Amino acid sequence: MRQNTADYEKLFLNDYPLLDARAPVEFARGAFPQAENLPLLDDRQREQVGTEYKRAGQQAAIALGWRLATPEVRAARLAAWSDFVRRHPDGYLYCFRGGLRSRTTQQLLRDEGIDYPLVEGGYKAMRNFLLDSLDRQCAGLPLIVIAGHTGCGKTELIHQAPRAVDLEGIARHRGSSFGRIGQPQPAQIDFENSVSIDLLKLSQQPGAAFIEDESRLIGRCALPPVLLETIKSAPRVLVQEPVEARARRIVRDYVAEALPRFADSDRDPAEALGEELRGNLGKIRKRLGGLRHRQLDEQLQAANRELAQRGSADAYIPVVMTLLTEYYDGTYDYLMQKREGELLFSGSFAEVADWLTEMRNAK
Repeated sequence: MRQNTADYEKLFLNDYPLLDARAPVEFARGAFPQAENLPLLDDRQREQVGTEYKRAGQQAAIALGWRLATPEVRAARLAAWSDFVRRHPDGYLYCFRGGLRSRTTQQLLRDEGIDYPLVEGGYKAMRNFLLDSLDRQCAGLPLIVIAGHTGCGKTELIHQAPRAVDLEGIARHRGSSFGRIGQPQPAQIDFENSVSIDLLKLSQQPGAAFIEDESRLIGRCALPPVLLETIKSAPRVLVQEPVEARARRIVRDYVAEALPRFADSDRDPAEALGEELRGNLGKIRKRLGGLRHRQLDEQLQAANRELAQRGSADAYIPVVMTLLTEYYDGTYDYLMQKREGELLFSGSFAEVADWLTEMRNAK
């Protein structure tokens, strides 16, 4: 029989499966990458029990909980939990504080002949561990920032680095007003938890880890302040690419490679993508100014028609070059003025890629 655990580091380093017995509304606010929500109480039941607890105390709340646990409800819960245990015999269960809900879940499973361990302290203790761990990794894990203007290939280089954390991958967003990738972004707490876990795993081996230079927001996910400050002061590698090369890379990523995610649209994929691009341009209308926005919107519409009629994305390149030189580069230059870290290396995309390969081979 496996024992209950308070070894949170072990749980996250080994990606142990976690049965989250909290209500769905709690899970939606924040959870862990390896967790599956199989609640003891649904949202309505949790609200009723909580109200009863405030009105009449713990014993009354427990009694109400058992009344709500009709035979049909208990059978459904046990079927879901038993299936999880069958799929994940090495996992653990938890609730918010490792108290009544997780122990009730554990006991109901035992009544069915299933011994399954719980996480002592529950979600709250694990969340606090990850917050503390994030502080420790930012203070102790050597980070090298890959920096450079929009479109220079920073994310590709992160994927080539020997050890790295992919912030945009975790955030499921490329970081600009045009950065949606067709997947919902994680909740803020989920984002923070995943970043902390990735840094914790990297800290288990010696040597520097690479991270992409980011501003405070990646879509709607905000970098934890301690990580943002670490990025500002960390040593960096600067990628320098001509504006046309950057524009071509952006068109590849944001147009050619984006089209497949519109394949199930009820309209032509090129038309659906074009509408999204116009909407994204509208997000920075105030910063561009009304006149410049109208001019670029007209160019963008012409490029959209070229894509729909001829399948060519080349007409987007001058639009993107204008956005880079008149908007994004200036914004990034302002950001770079606030960076304090030592410059370790600078060069083209290819040169930085070679530099990373040399670092990997040197290990």
